[in-house]
Amino acid sequence: MQNLTLLDGQKFQITLQRLCRQLIENHNDFSESVLIGIQPRGIYLAKRIAEELRKILPGKTILQGDLDITFYRDDFRRRDQLVPNQTKIDFIIEGKKVIMMDDVLWTGRTIRAAMDALQAFGRPEKIELLALVDRRYSRHIPVEADYVGIEVDSIASQKVVVSWIETDGEDRIVLLSEAK
Repeated sequence: MQNLTLLDGQKFQITLQRLCRQLIENHNDFSESVLIGIQPRGIYLAKRIAEELRKILPGKTILQGDLDITFYRDDFRRRDQLVPNQTKIDFIIEGKKVIMMDDVLWTGRTIRAAMDALQAFGRPEKIELLALVDRRYSRHIPVEADYVGIEVDSIASQKVVVSWIETDGEDRIVLLSEAK
């Protein structure tokens, strides 16, 4: 496998800060907006964005939750040994602007499942998508992110891996390619 580092260190942090500034442009004080991280890896992005927003907007309430999509996936019956994650949404999303977050947007199937799962918590006014990495040319479902950290043009045999300091010891995005 060949590794190409796409983003790490200070550039990783700057990308998160840029995404926060873009969110503030559209959501002001977040009084009518909530952040939802998609399990399993989007929760780290949502937590980091919420943390950064709280620093930028001291005194403002930034609501952030985690959404499990295991049983909403279109392939869940095809998989062996499903281990669901935990949904943690302790606030009302009815009439709110929901910003769903995931680390990598690839086929769009995860986002479709997340939108289905979200409906169990009410009808939001609007749903937006924030993706740290957008793998642009591999969609199976017509989904587009409203906010993007970086765009990557990759082929199906390549893999994008996002590492988080909280779980992996470093903030880093790597494109993995099979060696020939």
